[in-house]
Amino acid sequence: MQLRPASSLLAVALLACAGHAAAQDAREDRLALRLGAMSASAETTLSASTTYMDEPYSFSQGFDFGSDEIVPRIDGMFRLSERQRLVFDYFNYDKSRRETLGQDLSYDDITIPEGSYAEAELDFQLASLLYDYSVVQTDNFSLGLQIGAEWAKAKATLVAEAGENRWTEQTSEDGYAPVVGVRLTARPGERWLLNLQAQYLDADWGDFEDYDGSISRANAIAEYRFTENFGLFAGYEWYRLDVKRTVTGDDMRDGIVGWDQRFKGPVVGVTMAF
Repeated sequence: MQLRPASSLLAVALLACAGHAAAQDAREDRLALRLGAMSASAETTLSASTTYMDEPYSFSQGFDFGSDEIVPRIDGMFRLSERQRLVFDYFNYDKSRRETLGQDLSYDDITIPEGSYAEAELDFQLASLLYDYSVVQTDNFSLGLQIGAEWAKAKATLVAEAGENRWTEQTSEDGYAPVVGVRLTARPGERWLLNLQAQYLDADWGDFEDYDGSISRANAIAEYRFTENFGLFAGYEWYRLDVKRTVTGDDMRDGIVGWDQRFKGPVVGVTMAF
């Protein structure tokens, strides 16, 4: 007996699966809501550059918030017609990290006592509402183009304490802007759904004041329906916030402060559809 190459067997299996799916009566949800959690790892890079007395200066430093954080993730779809949908989602990352001195730290006549600490907290929220139009639509495949609005808010807090001295600083920025995206949905089986999305926002498009940069997002999920109205999904999510702001000092030319924030990690959750 002659053995077929693995690639040929895979092609036959895919064709059989596609033929089986095409024979099914695909059911389109009117409303689908996915409630999940993301195990998010965060990578932060702060940078700055300026010119002082005709000399260029630059700085770049990465910060680690430690272990991954379990954060909420919500997204959904409301079908307006066969080709038209409203797509919405929400993501929130809120994590703090504290560093504490294990012993006294002395420099000249200054001593920072044991137990002094510095604690940083980052709260980042992102929400979007998009109109989705399927430029390609079949029973088991859909390719959609998206346009809508996205809202972002970032709040950073720093608290430091040394003996009787305590210092606190907090800054918060938020804004919204138009966003564009693309969606790919496939139904390889009666109970299975695969969904991929990518979205992009330019800070210059909205009301982010003197910030320049962009927000990018991509995700992929695989969903299994136990019934028409209930299922489980798993996948992967990636976000990037890359912004720069121009600042002016008394003794220097305009400088640029940059913030590159990335979130990524697996997601799991439940789907409720009607």
